[in-house]
Amino acid sequence: MPILSTLLGWKFGFNSPFKSEVYFVSTRPVTDLKWGTPNPIMLRDPEFGPIRIRAFGTYVLRAGDPKALLNEIVGTDGEVSTDEVTELVRSIIIESFSELLGSANIAALDLASKYRVLSTDLRKMVVERIDDEYGLECPELMIVNVAFPEEVEKALDIRTKISVLGDLNRFQQYQMGEAMTTAAANPSGGGAADGLGLGLGMAMAGRMAPGMMGGPSPVMPPVGMPSMNVSPNWYVASQGKPMGPFTIQQILDAIGRGEVQAQTVVWTAGMPAWIAANQAPQLAMYFQSPPPLPAATDSPPPLPPTP
Repeated sequence: MPILSTLLGWKFGFNSPFKSEVYFVSTRPVTDLKWGTPNPIMLRDPEFGPIRIRAFGTYVLRAGDPKALLNEIVGTDGEVSTDEVTELVRSIIIESFSELLGSANIAALDLASKYRVLSTDLRKMVVERIDDEYGLECPELMIVNVAFPEEVEKALDIRTKISVLGDLNRFQQYQMGEAMTTAAANPSGGGAADGLGLGLGMAMAGRMAPGMMGGPSPVMPPVGMPSMNVSPNWYVASQGKPMGPFTIQQILDAIGRGEVQAQTVVWTAGMPAWIAANQAPQLAMYFQSPPPLPAATDSPPPLPPTP
């Protein structure tokens, strides 16, 4: 046949124009392929509101229809590697996963319990596209992990601590204890330690002072004065940084201990700017000095006449 083919091609200069190309397509499954979201996916969570998540997983890929694979992907290329095919499939998986999460309406904290269901639905969506269009099969596709951004994970950790401790007051006490432990481990002080005494003293005054024997008594408002708002909406400047919020009673306690002085800069809602404590209408009376006593005389005042 080679000799006859050569002789029959004499009119073409013994170079026959009728040629064929042979492609070899491996139909063995390619396992342990990984996929992941390169950028976070934006979702609207019913509990947290807008939130970003990332997802990671694995999948298995196999050439099911070599003819369709050659027509759609290979084309005129002499060689197509697995990386080129898997990159295409990863893009399809990420697109399908984003669409699946958007339509599933599953709370972010419930995603872990839905991995198997989501993996099955995701594989079906991916197979519908790659089977008909590219002749590929995906026998397995798994979601290994759905992760939150770092700031969201920290917020969840704080929320968990509050739930474990029971209420917000106990959580604040826990934070104060943690802060004191950190300060004790850093005896050299520094910017954070300089303001620690003021912050802890004012935050703990309302909790510890009533139970301490012989401690400094808090400054109480004069009799007849209207009760002040106890919501924590006061801030104190210390070392050039704002500290707070504190209640008005905590500010008064700090004045009694000498931690907040007349020139200490404070601010609360309604003030256009930071001002000295002795200029704040709610605090000015606590920095006023008593007037001088009347001058003493050598002789006692005259007695009234006897009737």
